[in-house]
Amino acid sequence: MKDYFIRLLHYDRYANLRILAALLQTEDRTKAEQLMAHLLIAQQVWLGRCIGKPASVTTLWPDWKANTFEQIINDNHSQWLTFLVGASNNDFEQSIYYKNLQGDTFETRLSDILTHLINHGTHHRAQVGQHLKLVGIGLPGTDYILFAREH
Repeated sequence: MKDYFIRLLHYDRYANLRILAALLQTEDRTKAEQLMAHLLIAQQVWLGRCIGKPASVTTLWPDWKANTFEQIINDNHSQWLTFLVGASNNDFEQSIYYKNLQGDTFETRLSDILTHLINHGTHHRAQVGQHLKLVGIGLPGTDYILFAREH
């Protein structure tokens, strides 16, 4: 299970960098930028929950700019990879206890959090892609199968 989620994490970085390259091709990117910033901060929030770090985030929709995203993508990937490499196979079935931004308490298996993390990224990259298409930007392939063929 560990290797599976590490591979999905690599895919997530690959897809984020590809959609970012398209995003940087236009100046008409406000909504796409907001969606990408949300995707990236959510990765940080979920990692904080998984490592037991109290949330320092006050919004899930930060006003981040696209020219900062490559560094954030790489930092998020590195931090998640460090966490996953250090996890035991048993950890993936263990519950993570955390609070959401409203202060509500939850418990969720690590494997379910990771599945959500990857699906959340795919969902918002698709939204970014729709906005980019509307402003005439050609979209890169971000499907998992393309990543699998290349890696």
